[in-house]
Amino acid sequence: MLRARIVLTFSATALAAGCGSGETGSTETETVVAAFYPVAYAVERIAPQVEVENLTPAGAEPHDLELSPREVERIREADSVLYFGQGFMPALEAAVEGVGGAVDLLAGEPLRSRTDGHDPDLDPHVWLDPRRYAGIVRRIAGALGAPTAADELVGELEQLDGEFRRGLARCERRELVTSHAAFGYLADAYDLQQVPLTGLTPEAEPSARALERLVSDVKASNATTVFFEPLVSPKLAETVAREAAVKTEALNPLEGLTEDELDAGADYLSVMRENLSVLREALGCT
Repeated sequence: MLRARIVLTFSATALAAGCGSGETGSTETETVVAAFYPVAYAVERIAPQVEVENLTPAGAEPHDLELSPREVERIREADSVLYFGQGFMPALEAAVEGVGGAVDLLAGEPLRSRTDGHDPDLDPHVWLDPRRYAGIVRRIAGALGAPTAADELVGELEQLDGEFRRGLARCERRELVTSHAAFGYLADAYDLQQVPLTGLTPEAEPSARALERLVSDVKASNATTVFFEPLVSPKLAETVAREAAVKTEALNPLEGLTEDELDAGADYLSVMRENLSVLREALGCT
């Protein structure tokens, strides 16, 4: 099914006024294309007068994004394109080649390298560490020409980081068993040990021998929970958990929210706080 476009159209005058600029009189419209939910959310917070539609549709994985020729043309005609590179969204990365207004928000970011036997790719999931996400938010604000507009959201992300630090400081367990390796930055930030069942690609399926090894790893980890992702089939997590005699629980990587979540008013901050609550219970934190 064709993806809904994330085309953000806004008045340059309105953005300048919202950011405290003294510039007036411009009626030229700027078009910004953003890649997926964490980028869209940041743009919406930075420029609340902007109407945001997500390029990656609600309930879909950004890894799997496909673009029609018409969408590629619209991307190339946009004034700015905000996206995550490093192979995270290959179709979009191909579409922005040669586009002067394209901004890879991961360019220059120090990224984790996956060399643990699952895959060797760089890990793009920096938004799951609130501090790292705050840096991305600053970069988005700079790309929009409104650097100070990020201050409020950055402050909220710093508060969220403090909640995670306090909430995960004293836990019986530090092992974070996940269905795929999306939570490395979160684990690094809060002194947890990520034990992924698969690599950076959530659809990857292990062989029978690898499945036996995964069950052994979970048993050896002292974990009581295998975390699966809401947008990905829980089959692998459920199989490993059953064989390892542990339970399963959802942990949201925030690559995209469902229509129901959006309709209920969920956003990055609320879902991250739900993640914290789930982690505290599963890890036995006090």
